[in-house]
Amino acid sequence: MSGRFAPRPTRTTVRGGHVVVPGGTPGGVPGGVPHQGAEPGRVRTWTPDGPLDLGLVLGPLRRGPGDPTFRTTPDGSVWRTSRTPAGPGTLRVALGGGVARGTAWGPGAAWLLDRLPDLLGAADDPGAFEPRHRLVALARHRRPGLRLVRTGLVMESLIPSVLEQKVTTDEAYRAWRLLVRKFGEPAPGPAPERMYVMPAPRTWALIPSWEWHRAGVDDKRAATILRAVRVAARLEEAVGFDPVRARERLELVPGVGPWTSAEVVQRSHGSADSVTVGDLHLPGIVGWALAGDRDADDSVMLELLEPYAGQRHRAARLILLSGRTPPRRTPKMPRTDIGLL
Repeated sequence: MSGRFAPRPTRTTVRGGHVVVPGGTPGGVPGGVPHQGAEPGRVRTWTPDGPLDLGLVLGPLRRGPGDPTFRTTPDGSVWRTSRTPAGPGTLRVALGGGVARGTAWGPGAAWLLDRLPDLLGAADDPGAFEPRHRLVALARHRRPGLRLVRTGLVMESLIPSVLEQKVTTDEAYRAWRLLVRKFGEPAPGPAPERMYVMPAPRTWALIPSWEWHRAGVDDKRAATILRAVRVAARLEEAVGFDPVRARERLELVPGVGPWTSAEVVQRSHGSADSVTVGDLHLPGIVGWALAGDRDADDSVMLELLEPYAGQRHRAARLILLSGRTPPRRTPKMPRTDIGLL
């Protein structure tokens, strides 16, 4: 019964990485790729050793429905762009007959395909997770294709995570969308329209102050990004570290704290244990789901997640994907657009 009725996405499950990927053509064979005849790409196939849900695995990489670096298409494909060490690249991933097929374009194509298995969770071990609560066990049963993504890239997760500091997700998504479209470059290959590759570190460093303001980014977040891109090469080296050491290096950048570093290594390293602390909503959601405590703080959340030591991030994601949240009793966080001030 777990796959009979597909759960509808909510704001909470979307944060848990729930992205709807259309079913594609009958029989699960992808077809109808946009502009596919324009330019042939490099191809690699990979067969996962268990269930794989593209929407759940790659969903955490999407920064809002208008993200110019991420797109799902009616044929059942997921498209994303990256700025790799070899240059910009576009990757299309589709599932058919239990096989993942990656097609890539641009200077970064070979780099993206070399890391396709890791991107789709090959380095993850879902079997190491043992549910300790009924709700978590049910969420895992309903999402058998959940694996933790591992991009092998730091800056593409760090910059949007900094944009998400202390603002609503809608504000952060808008800023990311505007800045990438204005200062990024068009996606290589036959990508869907209006897809872009995020700017290079030097380009981020040269964005004028008024453009940050127009995108609704305050001076503090802009300054953090500018400090980070100046040492981008050193931060990218953290991919070769374990998640704990990687977070320590990231947090050497003023303005990058535990919340931001956790959000990064969850994506760049596929870290199963890097639970996000300092979040406005997550402690209350975890507290409510596991103990009926809507007022839980970080210390209570970490205590409740202690039985999942080594897998706390996966447990938190499953809780988010369960959709169980406390009833709202206060207004939403107000949206402030400094670009209009």
